Amino acid sequence: MNIKEAAIQIKNAMRAYFAKDEFGNYRIPPEKQRPVFLCGAPGIGKTAIMEQIAQELGVGLISYSMTHHTRQSAIGLPLITKKKYGEKEYHVSEYTMSEIIASVYDFIEETKIQEGILFLDEINCVSETLMPSMLRFLQYKSFGAHQVPKGWIVVTAGNPPEFNSSVKEFDIATLDRLKKIDIEPVYEIWREYAKQKGVHKAILRYLDDRPLDFYLIENTPNGKDYVTARGWEDLSQMLCLYERLDIPVDEKLVAQYLNHKRITADFTDFYLLFVKHQDDFHPKEIMEGRYSQATVESAAELQADDRIAITESLLSAIHLVLFPIVQRETAAEKAIEEVKLLLAEKNDFSTALENLLTQKRAVLFSQTNYRVISKQSEEEQKAAFTILEEIHKHLEEKTIKEIVTELGESIKKEIEKGENRLQNTLAFLHQAFGEAEELTIFTTGIAENFYSAKFLRFIKNKDFLNVKSQEENKLEKMIQEFQNGQ
Repeated sequence: MNIKEAAIQIKNAMRAYFAKDEFGNYRIPPEKQRPVFLCGAPGIGKTAIMEQIAQELGVGLISYSMTHHTRQSAIGLPLITKKKYGEKEYHVSEYTMSEIIASVYDFIEETKIQEGILFLDEINCVSETLMPSMLRFLQYKSFGAHQVPKGWIVVTAGNPPEFNSSVKEFDIATLDRLKKIDIEPVYEIWREYAKQKGVHKAILRYLDDRPLDFYLIENTPNGKDYVTARGWEDLSQMLCLYERLDIPVDEKLVAQYLNHKRITADFTDFYLLFVKHQDDFHPKEIMEGRYSQATVESAAELQADDRIAITESLLSAIHLVLFPIVQRETAAEKAIEEVKLLLAEKNDFSTALENLLTQKRAVLFSQTNYRVISKQSEEEQKAAFTILEEIHKHLEEKTIKEIVTELGESIKKEIEKGENRLQNTLAFLHQAFGEAEELTIFTTGIAENFYSAKFLRFIKNKDFLNVKSQEENKLEKMIQEFQNGQ
């Protein structure tokens, strides 16, 4: 099955394992809860999907790679103690608590989250000395004398033997204690995830035309050539950062993420052509409305692939403009709600806000450290925290009303600025390409991006752009659909 189908199966299993009866007992006892075993190629997103599931269920997540553990670190070290049996006292061997199980107790102590998922990656690569203990662990959830705390579910993962020479085939006795889920890489499914994560448009455009290059492992005389989903996503982050820092991208950089000579060369050529249009048709100038009629005519004369490349480039640019605006507006709403709650308590506001900031700083650190919130939630909380800090900073010289009013005015100006850039970009596309495919690609891309779609909600009650009549303007219709759906 693909990763999306696997996520549904895992989430349903977790919900069943967390289910309790009327007496508060787990309906399936821990020893009968078969650990899930995700088996799939490297870089397919097994760890990422577990983080997402834990966040959706509101439970904790502790991850360990079992390749780094010996019998001693997993089970614990021997310890000599004294025990009395009958009338005689004896020296007895015991074991210290496993590092893995101790980390779960540490998590519970720090976060106060009582339920969670213990995710053990590369489970089929454990050392020979540890393998016998794993069989008992998979059934009884214990290393030595120490058990995984109640309410914590075990999920495991590993690679098929063809991807990892360290893999040891599980025997039937081991497999009979697992819920095995085989995962296959499917580009269409990964693309949905990639769009939400903001993967670079050049990568998506390249893979749309060459989906077989998404995940590929080939044997060559010099070893294995391979490309994975993880490689594409990591390359995307580096491309975006290089562009922001104005560092040129070359084939040597791409080869550090795509370990396949032919795909590395093909993608590098594609990317350089993709960004060439950013040099010929500057997105910033178009968004600011500083383009000439000659620029419009030059775009209109391009071939279909080049026209789409320009559209994708403008779409990426407008996402970068709208993202911080939406993030700050959303954060301001949350911060103001916090301010209202503090004011309702009628205590010293400055002291109460300072205490709240201290509390939020500790909680955010803990949540980030243990990855119990998504990256998106983390960024939103940090943005709200920053605004609360700004409010606290200005309390001595301004009233709360003045601070909040100024905050609202500054955000209003940012929204108007973003709207103006969106208007100018849409006007350029319409002048250059009319009602062709490019306009559909752009408007669809706006609606599919989380932050850009949210920006549309900010401006939904305003006349957007009169480049065409309201009935014919695609973006105007899109805004109308948001109105009808709310």
